Amino acid sequence: MDTFRLIRDIPVEDGYDVIVAGGGPAGALAAIAAGRLGAKVLLAEATGCLGGMGTSGLVCAFDPMADGEKMLVGGLMREVVETLYARGFMKPGIDPDSWRKKYHVWSQFQSEGLKLVLDEMAKDAHVEVRFFTRVIDASCEEKRVDGVVLSNIEGYRYIRAKCFIDATGDAVLSQLCGAAFHQAGKDGEDGPMPATLASIFAGVEWDRYHRPSQCPECVELIEKEYESGMFEQCDRHFVGVSKVNDAVGYMNGGHIFNMDATDIHSLSEGMMTGRRIVRQYEAFLKKYFDTCRNIQLVATGALMGVRESRRVIGEYELNYQDYLSRRHFPDQIGLFNKFVDIHPRDCSREEYDRFLREKDDTGRLGQGESFGLPYGILVPKGFKNLWVAGRCASSDQWVHGSIRVMPACGMMGQAAATAAVQCIRTGETADTLNTRTLVETLREMDAFLPQEELSDTMTKA
Repeated sequence: MDTFRLIRDIPVEDGYDVIVAGGGPAGALAAIAAGRLGAKVLLAEATGCLGGMGTSGLVCAFDPMADGEKMLVGGLMREVVETLYARGFMKPGIDPDSWRKKYHVWSQFQSEGLKLVLDEMAKDAHVEVRFFTRVIDASCEEKRVDGVVLSNIEGYRYIRAKCFIDATGDAVLSQLCGAAFHQAGKDGEDGPMPATLASIFAGVEWDRYHRPSQCPECVELIEKEYESGMFEQCDRHFVGVSKVNDAVGYMNGGHIFNMDATDIHSLSEGMMTGRRIVRQYEAFLKKYFDTCRNIQLVATGALMGVRESRRVIGEYELNYQDYLSRRHFPDQIGLFNKFVDIHPRDCSREEYDRFLREKDDTGRLGQGESFGLPYGILVPKGFKNLWVAGRCASSDQWVHGSIRVMPACGMMGQAAATAAVQCIRTGETADTLNTRTLVETLREMDAFLPQEELSDTMTKA
């Protein structure tokens, strides 16, 4: 490929404590946490709202946050859910025990409500939010980041700060800084889990509707309609529509297979494919479900539901054995219980059967059980003032299938920001942080961290 050398002088801005790249659940809560701790924070978000997959992506349900006995997800993530509920932005009639206690239950919410709540929380924390803004380059020497180049309608800006948090999902900032990472489908790893373009539907007769999630009868009908030409692919993983409010529901269904989220051509084609597939499901629901005879597509997501791309290689890599052994860590910054959810990687019957089998055969944690998220998964190996939070955190592919979801990402974001502010105050670095102090601070911020043993240093492999 030919190259073009770009040389130009761009404005420089200074004076920030923390720059957060990406405003999804991890990035939004990271920025809010740092702001509440008194830091001067700049949050750069590529879309026009905070919330990521919960807003722009139209995935309108939080994954399980409890273990069947108690709520594991505390801190800011719990505050967000409780605020949504108090403001009437959760599904009508939802039982608060869905997130406070119940085992493997999803909690539906309204994406517009989440946008508003996160806007308010960010403003109250004095976070400077720049929408429609991307990190496109970075200055980094000896694993210490000096600044980043942002691009938006005003052109380019070089922004200096003391600490940086990569919450882009695809590890964009970390990759620009030279951090090592794993990528699904490369270097011997299994191909990426398929993405999904979520959607919103109206016209469902909710009083009679029963959600047909992965039922054998639907699989037979999908196979039949694939042969008839209704579907362009025989994707047996059918989840139906979930109620969000009295008017609409969302569908996180329809896989885009073999899509590489780090390849713009693949990502662009995936968006087009996703919009076609959603229309095919609309026709399917109208034909076979009397309660959906008047169903109408309202919107598809402006953001692709990417499940897997880059994962940074951190000071610790959370692995499947940690999950199976229900391992807890002295430096854990969160607890989680969700099963390992590895979606079918292609349309074959064999891969769909594998998915069904492994949902129950991957050491699913029981009620009252959990595993820990250690601090080291947030620190790219050897870096001094850079953290990752969310989908690009350090783990193997199996555990990634559990921790890639919004509640876990939110806990990571709060922990990364709390660590960053601690470093600013104490002069510590990300890779030498006193994790005892970090855990104690997170506890003061209502994080649920019941470990009796604490350590001054992080867990390493």
